[in-house]
Amino acid sequence: MSGRPEDVPPVLDVRAVTKAYGRGDALVRALRGVSLTVDRGDYVAVMGASGSGKSTLMNILGCLDVPSTGRYLVDGTDAGALDERQLSILRNRKIGFVFQSFNLIPRMTALANVELPLAYGGLKAGERRRRALAALSLVGLADRTRHEPNELSGGQQQRVAIARALVTAPALLLADEPTGNLDSASTRDVLNILDQLSMAGRTIVMITHEDDVAGHAKRILRLVDGQVVEDRRRSPVAGPPPKLAGVTA
Repeated sequence: MSGRPEDVPPVLDVRAVTKAYGRGDALVRALRGVSLTVDRGDYVAVMGASGSGKSTLMNILGCLDVPSTGRYLVDGTDAGALDERQLSILRNRKIGFVFQSFNLIPRMTALANVELPLAYGGLKAGERRRRALAALSLVGLADRTRHEPNELSGGQQQRVAIARALVTAPALLLADEPTGNLDSASTRDVLNILDQLSMAGRTIVMITHEDDVAGHAKRILRLVDGQVVEDRRRSPVAGPPPKLAGVTA
């Protein structure tokens, strides 16, 4: 049973979603009737081996692809009823993306990278700067606003990417293998930020193949051959994670 009030939609509502590529002998059924809901404030790790369908599911959850059949609602909005322009607006307003490869613009400062989604959203320069500075401060990078990506460590670049994902105050933070390119120290820093964001009520869905990374989530969902074979809640860990400078709940 969900603790969500009846008049509040889940952040994600996936209903019998399938995804197939190709046809005939080349037909690949990447997703086979996946259904799940993610309520506000949940922290979900999606796991699975290569070819399990987790990347396909991430693309659908991020409105980067559409199901072959089934329905997918984001914060109450039916993504299947939207055209490309409307989907782009939905992504900008409702979903913050964090990618394994950071996806920062090389010749732009950290501040300018974080401002970018707000510029696409049409916010004025002063408001963009205020919100971007606040987001960088949240991830502990208030002293790196003028640095370009090649002047930052991998962990710092991923923190900039998290700030960029958060700056629009999205309904969902969608992280695709966010620690995949990081060393162990940077991995701990990034996971600590995600822990703090979860404690502050952010909704997070993280794609990962690593058990120790998934162990930070409240809920673990496992895919095999395009189907959900496990969906379980973890027992809460006693005590909050240690604070990282600049991150507040």
